[in-house]
Amino acid sequence: MERFDVLIVGAGPIGLCCAIEAQNRGLSYLVIEKGTSVNSLYNYPLNMQFFSTADKLEIAGVPFISTGAKPGRKDALEYYGGIARSRKLKINHYEKVKGVLKKIDYFEVQTSKSLYEARHVIIATGFYDLPNPMAVKGEELAKVSHYYSEPYPYTGQNIAVIGASNSAVDVALETYRKGAHVTLIVRGPEISSSVKYWVKPDIENRIAEGSITAHFNSKVLEIKEQSLVFETSQGEKKEIPNDFVLAMTGYLPDFEFLKSIGINLQGPNLNPSYSPQTMETNVENLFLAGVVCGGKDTHLWFIENSRIHAQIILKTIGQRLSS
Repeated sequence: MERFDVLIVGAGPIGLCCAIEAQNRGLSYLVIEKGTSVNSLYNYPLNMQFFSTADKLEIAGVPFISTGAKPGRKDALEYYGGIARSRKLKINHYEKVKGVLKKIDYFEVQTSKSLYEARHVIIATGFYDLPNPMAVKGEELAKVSHYYSEPYPYTGQNIAVIGASNSAVDVALETYRKGAHVTLIVRGPEISSSVKYWVKPDIENRIAEGSITAHFNSKVLEIKEQSLVFETSQGEKKEIPNDFVLAMTGYLPDFEFLKSIGINLQGPNLNPSYSPQTMETNVENLFLAGVVCGGKDTHLWFIENSRIHAQIILKTIGQRLSS
């Protein structure tokens, strides 16, 4: 059985940061990734553009060269994939972690392919794998999706986009411009203030001119094969023709996995217990890195403000191994 100083779960940007820090410190390490490198970014919409500028997304001191001020999905895949290849990072792709069991002075990590031992484990799994459900009748229908890649399948179709954040706004605008008939259903009173500043006027103008229909302070009640039922701000129940529902309602960390390995989850947002000084959880030598630290509040951590987690964690691990 292979044994490592550090085992990292997740090969997203922050998981790669942790691997690089471990490599720089001469520690034995392995990254386990259930998909490809930066798997969440790979599954982003094909034309997705980051809110952050390229320099805010850099890792390992490697310049992120982008043709535009705001890099897109393909730019990021090239950048992070190039770093993983050039640094020859040790990553096992398409291998899923099934369980992490704490022993006295090490962990047993069971995956879909093997069993490993590690003195320290870092969870850097992000949150893009589990959609935040609407919990309405009909959500299980094939026409409902919590993911979106490109607008072309929706040309000429009656589309309901659920949400008012960046992903929902991007979907509404892209599908509208490819000929979809778009209805935007928003629980709150307006488009989110966090929407990209160069996009917000666009969606607001399309709504104002009637190109995109928007219902604010409204909620979906039921999804049917050919229609959608929702409640308006006046409490009126309306039913509209519908071919597809794109529910951009956000995503959540795998809380069941976190609980299964002993991490305490606190409060209504299920915030995982960890020390901000070391990023260590309530389980000794088990660390969190990146957006998974935020619980249900997935807007707390981004690549740009959680890159530092790798340095904090590996400094702590390095000190423990040398003492």
